[in-house]
Amino acid sequence: MSETTTPAAPSARDERRAARIAKHIKAFAAAHGGSADGVVEYIGGISTRIALVGADGAWGDQVAPSVAVADRAVQLSGITVHESFEGELGLKVRTSAYEWKRMAGLQLGGTQG
Repeated sequence: MSETTTPAAPSARDERRAARIAKHIKAFAAAHGGSADGVVEYIGGISTRIALVGADGAWGDQVAPSVAVADRAVQLSGITVHESFEGELGLKVRTSAYEWKRMAGLQLGGTQG
């Protein structure tokens, strides 16, 4: 006889965390053209990153304590989720002069600050 396991229901704490992150994602989307796309990326340890790209090309992120919380947050927020940060999603990102200057400084041996 084999045992079957079902995924555990999210805890109330994880549901609150996901709701709080979803609220931030919705605010980001509203501030940047009314919609956003995202990618859920496991970054190791106890963290998962939700990389966001607004309709206007602005970018940002949110960090969740687990993949499950991140997945629930993007589900609650209603954003479009992509498998990877490549192709069309990457082309939507608009960088400012600040980012270009910072990247150039790092390439030329400048400081990060």
